[in-house]
Amino acid sequence: MPDICLAGTGGMLPLKNRYLTGCFIEYSGKAVLIDCGEGMQVALAAADIKISRIEMILITHNHADHVTGLPGLLLSMGNCSREEPLDIYIPESAERVVRNLISVCGHLPFEYRLHKLPDTAAVSFTAEKIDPMLTISTLPLKHSVKCLGYSFLLEKKAVFQPEKAQELEIPVKLWRMLHSGEAVILDDGRTIQPEEVTGDKRPPVKVTYITDTLPIREIVQFANNADLFICEGMYGDTDKKQSMNEKGHMLMQDACRLAKEANVKELWLTHYSPAEKHPENYDKELKKLFPAVLISKDGEKKTL
Repeated sequence: MPDICLAGTGGMLPLKNRYLTGCFIEYSGKAVLIDCGEGMQVALAAADIKISRIEMILITHNHADHVTGLPGLLLSMGNCSREEPLDIYIPESAERVVRNLISVCGHLPFEYRLHKLPDTAAVSFTAEKIDPMLTISTLPLKHSVKCLGYSFLLEKKAVFQPEKAQELEIPVKLWRMLHSGEAVILDDGRTIQPEEVTGDKRPPVKVTYITDTLPIREIVQFANNADLFICEGMYGDTDKKQSMNEKGHMLMQDACRLAKEANVKELWLTHYSPAEKHPENYDKELKKLFPAVLISKDGEKKTL
């Protein structure tokens, strides 16, 4: 099952007790990091995260609090003897900024590969490096610059039933192939289909990550039925609504309404303004809008 960690929950600038927003999603020892603000390698270390497990980095947009930690993180990876290639996915409009940032690293002992994603159209791709059953989808958001939201859909294999395999006299060495969805041919000529030795298909796991945007309607469908919806909530003070509209951000209350409409199982708030010192003060009010809301803190973790 995937392990989720919010290494940081702050927006705009890091505080002494709050790192910048970054989300770490690990599955089977391999991980994706979403966004990389200033000092991200420190935030990850504080959350007891092993940066050696990061195979992919996804950037939402090119604002400083989401990208300026890239040089430090990449250098830290190099100093930890990384040699495997690293894939970095960015909105196409962020390419120049990201390349310029990485240029200050000098020589790295590993290859980094930039993948440009359309920032005006939604796309989906398979995250082969993590798991061939993991699909990542994007959603263009509405911020002051081009910005992407990300959804992760992890399909799960049907439960393998060894008693059925034994009844069919299938050699143990072929069980893995069947569980992976491949048909096998036995020495006696019989062809065995995976469905003959597995139970019902299990529902997938879905995680949706949205930050730095107005609460546009498209988010509802994008996050629909997510097991975990991670969404920005810059402020809990509704008097800030007009200001947030002007700056392309949303309130905690906006996130709760989106979560309710999208029928998500759980909502984690993040990307708090540095001026929002005590977001937990809004807990009771927000739970009236969406009971399964969590005002997350740095290092928040969950296994789905």
